[in-house]
Amino acid sequence: MNAVQWFLLLVLAVFGVLYARSPARPKLAFSYLRWVTLIGVSVLILAPFLWLVAAAFKDQTVLNEYVFFPPLSEWSQQTMNLGNFRRLFAGEEAVQGTVYFWQYVLNSWFVATANTVLQLVFCSAAGFALAKYDFHGKQPLTVFMLGTMMIPGVILFAPVYEMMVKLRLVDTYQGLILPSIVSAYGIFLFRQAMQAVPDEMLDAGRIDGCTELSVYFALAMPLVRPMSAAFCLLTFLGQWNSFFGPSIFLQSQNKLTLPVVLNQYINFYRNDYGVFLAGTLIAIVPPAILFFALEKEFIGGLTSGAVKG
Repeated sequence: MNAVQWFLLLVLAVFGVLYARSPARPKLAFSYLRWVTLIGVSVLILAPFLWLVAAAFKDQTVLNEYVFFPPLSEWSQQTMNLGNFRRLFAGEEAVQGTVYFWQYVLNSWFVATANTVLQLVFCSAAGFALAKYDFHGKQPLTVFMLGTMMIPGVILFAPVYEMMVKLRLVDTYQGLILPSIVSAYGIFLFRQAMQAVPDEMLDAGRIDGCTELSVYFALAMPLVRPMSAAFCLLTFLGQWNSFFGPSIFLQSQNKLTLPVVLNQYINFYRNDYGVFLAGTLIAIVPPAILFFALEKEFIGGLTSGAVKG
């Protein structure tokens, strides 16, 4: 029997002892089993992150020798060092000159932030209009919008790319950002959230002299802040991890984003896994910071509308 089988056998044995001590009140036994299960699931979830941290600091010569960190007795400059990060930040020669890794980080940050802000503005405004205004063709427009969600986005890349070529926006951030500043999914989310905003409060604002923009920004948007935070986080993560779009619309090396650059470290001609994993470790830091900053609003946005009353 291996270590995992022995561990499972020990867990079941302890559960059997606790259950046998009080069969009429098995609360303690099942509570123990629940905690062991939660801890086991947490370990399984966190294990890949621990492996990534260990691999980023291991030398290329021992990268595949140990699953996680090597034993403390084996730690030395030949096994654990910052060589992967040194090569990552050393810079690479390109047509535009030497390009450093931090440039790719800033590129990804700019593209993801600009896209998130623009989607938040346009999707929330469209959702507000569909939820709070009555106009001719509103229902067919909503059905058409929801129907477009059934079309895979990859199918639209060819006509969109042709359009960007005609507009001379290829290899520009405008050509990358403009096609995705509005999403049907975001409009639908804000439409559902805006429907919960009381019409009486909006009418009271209009009576007090608020313009329609003031009603939208000052009255409606603060009430859907949890949904806005959840939408911003999901949009930012999607744009931060986007690979297909930047690899098609961007051509200059100094304009590439992190997913495209990290993929260049692993190809037919180059297999620098240590540098790739070090870059991946750095790439997950900004989304993690954003998630922890918006954690409460994110959870509130996901659970909004789940309980009535």
